[in-house]
Amino acid sequence: MKIYFTLALIFFLFSSQVVLAQTDTGIDKKVFTFKIDTDIDPAMTRRVKLALKSAEEAKADLIIIDMDTYGGAVNDADEIRTMILNSSIPIYVFINKDAASAGALISIATDSIYMAPGASIGAATVVNGTDGEAAPDKYQSYMRSMMRSTAEAQGRDPKIAEAMVDEKIEIEGISEAGSVITFSVSEAKKYGFCEGEFDSIKDILISQNLADAEIITYETGFSEDIIAFFLSPAISGFLILIIIGGIYFELQTPGVGFPILASMIAVLLYFTPYYLNGLAENWEILVFFIGVILLAVELFVIPGFGIFGVLGIVGILTGLVLGMLPNQNFNFDFVPAADLFGALLTVIIAAIASVGLVFWLTPKVNEWGAFKTITLSTTQQRSEGYTSSFYAETLKGKTGIVHSRLRPSGKIEIDGDVFDAYSRGEFIDQGEKIIVISTEGTSLKVKKWEA
Repeated sequence: MKIYFTLALIFFLFSSQVVLAQTDTGIDKKVFTFKIDTDIDPAMTRRVKLALKSAEEAKADLIIIDMDTYGGAVNDADEIRTMILNSSIPIYVFINKDAASAGALISIATDSIYMAPGASIGAATVVNGTDGEAAPDKYQSYMRSMMRSTAEAQGRDPKIAEAMVDEKIEIEGISEAGSVITFSVSEAKKYGFCEGEFDSIKDILISQNLADAEIITYETGFSEDIIAFFLSPAISGFLILIIIGGIYFELQTPGVGFPILASMIAVLLYFTPYYLNGLAENWEILVFFIGVILLAVELFVIPGFGIFGVLGIVGILTGLVLGMLPNQNFNFDFVPAADLFGALLTVIIAAIASVGLVFWLTPKVNEWGAFKTITLSTTQQRSEGYTSSFYAETLKGKTGIVHSRLRPSGKIEIDGDVFDAYSRGEFIDQGEKIIVISTEGTSLKVKKWEA
């Protein structure tokens, strides 16, 4: 019996060691990883948001960010660091090379910072988007407060974090006035801004007894690839061409339906990706549609082409440009000059191309078989018996007086008879003399008589 008891005890102890070994190496753990390897912008904010959501759905035990960025927009960095601070899952960052500016803020927000040999963290001074010069102090103050509060939340030295932004802050033995802090790996480890130096994420997992953990790498889905496709300047320009061309053809041939349908689909494909990435705001889309309405009012309600038409075109182009840019209510301080120039160039070139296409295409439309059944492609001459006039040709050239003010339509009196009439756009007061210049249609077209 003693022999059996001894064997059972040995087996139990051996099995326990195996279970402990499995637990120590993280065999039942899940580690979720994703990259921050481009500029911090609305697209990156969306990527981080989707990645963190996927990590929660996968019930990950740990998230590791693979970081290599020179920074980006302050507002997006703020949104990302807030998501990290509020995460219920522990988040580490592996600085593969650089964590500058906004990248430093995001890194400081994580629970643990690890760095590759030769990596650096810091240099978080806010610069504007045009010439790279330091932004006004109100933006520096905002960044300093975020760096300070984030460092405090994660148990790191807030004064050092603040000195990564403000060159005027001097910390004895660490930095001198006139330069912001940028730490190398050894410096970051010394002052509590790095927990270790490793060559790869795998080495980090080994150090954390997670060598056998399941690693889940975040990859963008098909829908995200489609969104990225429609965000390319070439595709955006092509969609703008369809939008403007479709609006023009529909306004010229109302009721056909196909041009406006194509334009509406193009509008949807244009604004949706920018909206999902946080670039196109509701008010910017509204500006575009107000522009379309003003243009329609100018063409269908008010004769001629004036202020409504100009405002309509400006509204359409403004909505298209602003929808591509991460501006904050017309504040372009943090919009890179290249992005601003690219958006303007894309919209202007597409608009010019659409106008050229319209002039080239319009004479050819009537030759298409599909349009011959819904359009009148021939001219119906008066000499052939066709007429759209309710009045005799003899009224043309007759003079009379305005019976009720023309604004620009109203009534006129000729030889004691009253007729419906309209001017060429100008207002003509009651009693003023006019001359009939056209008898086509249901109203006489007139102008002010000048002797």
